[in-house]
Amino acid sequence: MIERDIAAPHVRGEQPHHFEILATDPVTRARVGILRTRRGEVRTPAFMPVGTQASVKSLTPDEVRASGTDIILANTYHLMLRPGLAVLEAAGGIQRFMAWDGPVLTDSGGFQVFSLAQRREVSEEGVTFRSHLDGSRWELTPESAIDLQLGFGSDIIMPLDELVGYGSDDAAQAAAMERTHRWLRRAIQRFAERQGDVAPASRPLLFGIAQGGFDPARRRESASFLRDLPLDGSAIGGLSVGEPKEVMAEMLDASIDGLPPERPRYLMGVGSPEDLWRGVAAGVDMFDCVHPTRVARRGALFTPDGRVDVTASRFRTHFGPVDETCTCPTCTTFSAAYLHHLFRARELLAYRLGTIHNLWFIQREMARIRDAIARGTFVEEMRAFLDRYRPADSGAAALQRQRNRGLRAEAGTG
Repeated sequence: MIERDIAAPHVRGEQPHHFEILATDPVTRARVGILRTRRGEVRTPAFMPVGTQASVKSLTPDEVRASGTDIILANTYHLMLRPGLAVLEAAGGIQRFMAWDGPVLTDSGGFQVFSLAQRREVSEEGVTFRSHLDGSRWELTPESAIDLQLGFGSDIIMPLDELVGYGSDDAAQAAAMERTHRWLRRAIQRFAERQGDVAPASRPLLFGIAQGGFDPARRRESASFLRDLPLDGSAIGGLSVGEPKEVMAEMLDASIDGLPPERPRYLMGVGSPEDLWRGVAAGVDMFDCVHPTRVARRGALFTPDGRVDVTASRFRTHFGPVDETCTCPTCTTFSAAYLHHLFRARELLAYRLGTIHNLWFIQREMARIRDAIARGTFVEEMRAFLDRYRPADSGAAALQRQRNRGLRAEAGTG
């Protein structure tokens, strides 16, 4: 039983103190708002770049902020292994450690543990696993996940959850959902014990995670489970794990159906440009994903017409920018031919310039989405974007990975 209400008192259906909806789209579920954290405001819909190990790979915090980013994500699994809780506490928290002056959301590590497959064991108590670094044995429980994130100084805390992959049998999907619910109650209790006397404006926010696998009824059930719990926000987990896009859309709609509309909604692990527009239309307020920065380091750069592979030969003498419409430091300073050269030569600057461009592109789209909702033109602008933007197909992605492996071999970098 939950003994103490961790959230500021409000009646379900009323806006909580920390989240304000400023405008809604009359046709879709899209909405624009402000999420207030103890370390600053987040404009929603928001995309959170992933700084897994207290770093958005290759960028400084100032460069991340300049892209239009309000909040970043870091990961409990990786931070507990390296540098460890003691170091982050001694540094004064993750923000001081990495010199980031804005809010940080930390994932519980559930997805990373799920990815370990043969290295993990799940029980009612929690998850035990072997470190991917040195094989040492570790444990995460609903309680320790909360303790770790409080020690890190996180501004938005995610509870430990259990997810299953696409194609798992029905019984496994149901069992994972039910365990996630039981773990959530334990996480709420631990959070209340540790933060119950802290003023709401001074404490971190606690979100719950809805699971349910790939059955719409279970998705609604799990989302509805979060409604009456003392939580500050709702996350949708267990999607974008290999299922077709149409299945993800169906499960997302079912989840949104059950979530309380007055709280912020966070779709975990989704970040392709086309999925951001569609996710906002479905009613999502927050996203995170490694995708934009990861593909950037492979030379896959976003443009209004779709992703391009700047390592392709057609860019060898393309002396204009990759994207004529982009105002990022990469496009306003360097030519596509220069980027092509850097990636072909495996120069470290390539990764920085590619990452800057993709992050600016994503945050520009998020700003465009927010403006469109506020102006009442969201549906028209989403249609215009989707009509023009060509998503990368699996064959092109595989070809690019093969080309990059070849470039690494040529450069002798493995």
